[in-house]
Amino acid sequence: MAKASQNADARQPALSQSGPFVRGCVVVVTLGNPRDKFWGMILSLAAEGLSIGGIELASFEDLVAMVRDGEPFTPAVVFFPMHRIERIELDLPDGSLPSLSQRFSAKTGLEPGAVLGALGEWRGGSRRAALGSTEVSSTKTSSKKVSSTKDGA
Repeated sequence: MAKASQNADARQPALSQSGPFVRGCVVVVTLGNPRDKFWGMILSLAAEGLSIGGIELASFEDLVAMVRDGEPFTPAVVFFPMHRIERIELDLPDGSLPSLSQRFSAKTGLEPGAVLGALGEWRGGSRRAALGSTEVSSTKTSSKKVSSTKDGA
């Protein structure tokens, strides 16, 4: 009988990578014990927990100011065990309220995925290399402008 049970376990699929919460999605995570919120990009989601690259939500405005001013920034890469996770929600707009990602883009001119996805590579002086195909330029009279270049990818 144990053999049949082992075969049934082997046929059950691992956590599916389909659905809304997949690698690369920007989310807001509500944690318990201690209560906290985190904003970032999903690196992996498994039965054991969630790996995410991002920041504590309380630091969001400071992050925006740092990125806008060209200061060095490296997103935290953290793992939260499932027993601490109370809620995971996609970073989406709510009616007329913009999402955190939209606010980040409007204030910095950069896509959050480009900054959060650079995990460990983002530095104020090496933005172009960290952002890959996204070119960042700045002028004395205007804030940073972003233009995407096509590189055949």
